Amino acid sequence: MSPVIYAILPIFGLILLGFVLHRIDFPGVGFWPLSERLTYYVLFPAMLVAGLSGRQFDSSSMGLALTLIGAVCLVGAFLVFTRTAFRLDGPVFTSVFQGAIRPNTYVGLSAAAGLLGPDWMALSAVAMLTLIPLVNVLCVMVLSRHGRHGGGLGKVGLELIKNPLILSCAVGMLMSALTVQPPGVVLELLTILGKAALPLGLLAVGAGLRFEGVCACSLPVALASLAHLVALPLAAYGCARLLSVDGPALTAALIFTAIPVSVSSFILARQMGGDHRVMALIITAQTVLSALTMPLILALLG
Repeated sequence: MSPVIYAILPIFGLILLGFVLHRIDFPGVGFWPLSERLTYYVLFPAMLVAGLSGRQFDSSSMGLALTLIGAVCLVGAFLVFTRTAFRLDGPVFTSVFQGAIRPNTYVGLSAAAGLLGPDWMALSAVAMLTLIPLVNVLCVMVLSRHGRHGGGLGKVGLELIKNPLILSCAVGMLMSALTVQPPGVVLELLTILGKAALPLGLLAVGAGLRFEGVCACSLPVALASLAHLVALPLAAYGCARLLSVDGPALTAALIFTAIPVSVSSFILARQMGGDHRVMALIITAQTVLSALTMPLILALLG
């Protein structure tokens, strides 16, 4: 079996298991929102702080960051300039835009852990610190312009400052730069907590899948999926070639652009007047399709 498929298959196996468990109402309908909050605010930050403290960052980090910035800006600009050609109304367009550039960090971290070797945490931190602020600012700008009841950049700035993934990456990278590690007992506690982050996060992704109505919104779903799962990693590969980025940094760039859209895009669409129903369908379609496209992209380009 290909190493890429071997690393990715368990990821989508857990997503499928989460979907099945939710469909049979186990362990209960109230479990999934609570487990997602626990993962997002406690388990993932614990994993990131424990994994990043003591890591070393090399020159490839800058190349990886510039590659991701270039890819996101290229795909985002293409969608903005061609919006009228696809005849999408404003709220639907915001969902397509989010679907094209916003990454699902649960899937990205899981794939990185299986494919990037011992430096997976450091490369993942660079990718997340680059992508999370960038895509949030771009998506809020588009929602402010085309959503039903927009919002200001001040609000997104506050949300970025409070984002637990950004905060934990920053803390872990600062500790790494200062060559400081948490005390042994604290580090072991964070490590144990962090081991639960990826499986619980992936199960929650599966529990959130909704298939009703995908065919009725085929154009925006297909456009967002093609932009995210094909155009974005191809743009990342092109930018990486121009910047002479290769090895694990190139693979990291492909992983974090080939993963499906984040579930959090649904929340932002609902809060800022995007079409949250179309957004839910885009999330579901991309999560399913990426089980096919991710191995192909990584095998051919990685």
